[in-house]
Amino acid sequence: MNLDPIEKKPLYHFYPGEKILSIGTNGCNLSCQFCQNWSISQEDSLAEDIAPDKIIKSANRYNTRFIAYTYNEPFIWYEYVLETAKAAKKHGLINVLVTNGYVNPEPFKELLPYISAMNVDVKSINNDFYRGLCKAKLEPVLETIKIARGITHIEITNLVITGENDKADEFEELAKWVAENLGRDTPLHFSAYFPSYKLDNPPTQAETLLKAYQIARKYLCFVYLGNVAGVKEGRDTDCCKCGVKLIERVGYQINISGFMDSGKCKNCGSENNIKL
Repeated sequence: MNLDPIEKKPLYHFYPGEKILSIGTNGCNLSCQFCQNWSISQEDSLAEDIAPDKIIKSANRYNTRFIAYTYNEPFIWYEYVLETAKAAKKHGLINVLVTNGYVNPEPFKELLPYISAMNVDVKSINNDFYRGLCKAKLEPVLETIKIARGITHIEITNLVITGENDKADEFEELAKWVAENLGRDTPLHFSAYFPSYKLDNPPTQAETLLKAYQIARKYLCFVYLGNVAGVKEGRDTDCCKCGVKLIERVGYQINISGFMDSGKCKNCGSENNIKL
């Protein structure tokens, strides 16, 4: 359990600058050889029982309206997430899922009415990658995203792994899929990989992320780069229509200056798919 910047989920278009109570436990339904959180997803880490009502009290104590089910895969502890999300929404709190999207449609549809935002980790747009490195399949992930579109706020993350999913055609295919299925104003986050768990490929180079950014920007208004220092591209949010700077970011320091009180761009009045 931790109080995080909401940008750390990462969510850049959902109440930017807010803090979010983040909770997690053990386990995952994938077996990614490159897992960045393997000590809790693939191993048993120290945990304690906390009843859902105490989670709500903790959010109130930390003076936040937001709860994120994160760190490991929320669908592993689905019943707890469902019970807590129901209670949290009843008490006026806002629920966020940080997930790999690997779930059957029926339980997901039961949970979805209580979830206000999701960041879905699309490991690759290539099914062979899922089979080889995650012991899973791509299609259920894409189906989860399609079910959620129009119901909850969605942002997509892709961990770019050297030599595995870092080719130009994959960046293009992923960006096109997001644009065609979710819209050009859907945020796509490319994140740098570092050797972890069972994979020791070299860390992602900044040049590779910049290539991903340039390709994806042909199809999407909002492309962001994570886990990389010294790169200006993919950091701030500019209006999709007129290009005026809406949000400036330095690390987790946020300067929101480009909006009217209604949440629209001060310059042209565009929405930009940003919730304030």
